[in-house]
Amino acid sequence: MKPDKSAPVLSPAQLGKVAVLMGGASAERPVSLMSGTGVLAALQSQGVDAHAFDPAERELLDLKREGFARAFIALHGRHGEDGTVQGLLELLGIPYTGSGVMASAIAMDKVMTKRLWAAAELPTPRWVWLAPGEQSREQVIHVPDTLGLPLIVKPPREGSSIGISKVQGYSQMQDAVALAAQFDTDVLCEEFITGIELTCPVLGEGDSARALPVVRIDAPEGNYDFQNKYYTDVVRYGIPSGLTAAEEAAVQRLTLEAYRTLGCRGWGRADLMLRDSDRQPFLLEMNTSPGMTSHSLVPMSARAAGLSYEALCLQLLQSAALDANRPRPAAAVA
Repeated sequence: MKPDKSAPVLSPAQLGKVAVLMGGASAERPVSLMSGTGVLAALQSQGVDAHAFDPAERELLDLKREGFARAFIALHGRHGEDGTVQGLLELLGIPYTGSGVMASAIAMDKVMTKRLWAAAELPTPRWVWLAPGEQSREQVIHVPDTLGLPLIVKPPREGSSIGISKVQGYSQMQDAVALAAQFDTDVLCEEFITGIELTCPVLGEGDSARALPVVRIDAPEGNYDFQNKYYTDVVRYGIPSGLTAAEEAAVQRLTLEAYRTLGCRGWGRADLMLRDSDRQPFLLEMNTSPGMTSHSLVPMSARAAGLSYEALCLQLLQSAALDANRPRPAAAVA
């Protein structure tokens, strides 16, 4: 997978002083620190003048004061992946990796993401959104009547499987909603798709965006939770995915449609389920600042495409941009 030749490729020296934003104050801080540490070492090994920068410990305005020319966003979750940091970097005029303000904000909110995908007629599991005033036992108990059992309950604006539950029976609903509500005011209840868990990364933007190889995820009893994602070796990853060539291509096409529908750029990773009964893929979510740890899936897929971790980090940094500098469509003539 080579960089987009339509954009000028800057050498490490031309990239200037680079901040690797890591840590932050979200529930995903530990993962972000692991991602950022890996990215920092990779960029430095390529000759980039890269420095660690933790927004939980320093003012982001220091980026401008200290002459940083670019930012590699290795933050995950709120105040890092949700458009807020992206907005400030826009105001500071510092190009950054990944999606812009709007796409970041939408992708961070799984309910808004599903609404856009549904409007574009892209397959995503059926869902019920529980606002803060709709989480009483009397209301929650009826959700399985709509979605069936089992079902998934999760906070719509968190990642890394934080606060997620698989509900097997009516009696588990209230506890699952209460857990999700610890991390978000809203709660998302989602139809459970029985099948194969998949993920598919994307690099680039618009028509030049390209999907990387699909990764199959086999977790013990389907439990791909926070602990298994980052701190154990019990999860098995299939790359090649074991899908037929037609199925792999279909998942990649769907991922690209989902990515473009949200207006993503730079890079991202879609999580999907391939339903056992008819081999239909369903979109679960889009990650606009994916993990870059030793267990992370984008580097794994990139390696299968012939792109090393170090080369991937450098390519992503070279794609750093500002929404303000992107070409605008021509104004319509009245």
